[in-house]
Amino acid sequence: MRVLVVDDEKLIVKGIRFSLEQDGMEVACAYDGEEALELIRNEQFDIVLLDLMLPKLSGMEVCQQVREFSKVPIIMITAKGEDMDKIMGLEYGADDYITKPFNILEVKARIKAIIRRLNTDKSADEEKESVLEISDMRLETEDRRLYIAGKEINLTSKEFDVLELLVRNPNKVYSREKLLELVWDSDYPGDGRTVDVHIRRLREKIEPNPSEPKYVHTKWGVGYYFKGTDANN
Repeated sequence: MRVLVVDDEKLIVKGIRFSLEQDGMEVACAYDGEEALELIRNEQFDIVLLDLMLPKLSGMEVCQQVREFSKVPIIMITAKGEDMDKIMGLEYGADDYITKPFNILEVKARIKAIIRRLNTDKSADEEKESVLEISDMRLETEDRRLYIAGKEINLTSKEFDVLELLVRNPNKVYSREKLLELVWDSDYPGDGRTVDVHIRRLREKIEPNPSEPKYVHTKWGVGYYFKGTDANN
């Protein structure tokens, strides 16, 4: 597993790198936003640990630009700890967040939780249809690509996971807590706002009119569901 650690505090980077390498991971490091962006453009990483406060380009700016060309999972690191920083990280396309000071064991747990979601059991995948088509939507689950009316829509890994779960189970309502359990991880410490942010971003990308959704609907007081019965599953 290749991990990119981005933080301008070199002692923190050194500590994270040492610990991850002890677990057999290959770790690259960057100390400002521009350097991080250049590395992500030119090299392949399985996951990025990205500090919020960076020289040259902030973590938010890096995350936003990365999402224009890559779906690499991003865990945002913030020293502030306010809820707004966490929500903003998700708004810009981060898959998860962690707050300083953190325990390195928690960092490892977050990394492994995301990788588990990306590397699902292949035998289970083979039992599922690899292409789901619903009206003008085409979801290619093996390549993790989404097309609407022939145009490719770039989703983050978590947005794709949410959409695939809902599409495979049309008209089934999932509570925020259940989505956290199934898409993030059973021991994920987030809350319903994490789900709300991802649903809002997903609607902005796939819905002709996000305020009157065609695909992903809300059952008030219960949760979210995908409307339709013609998904192949």
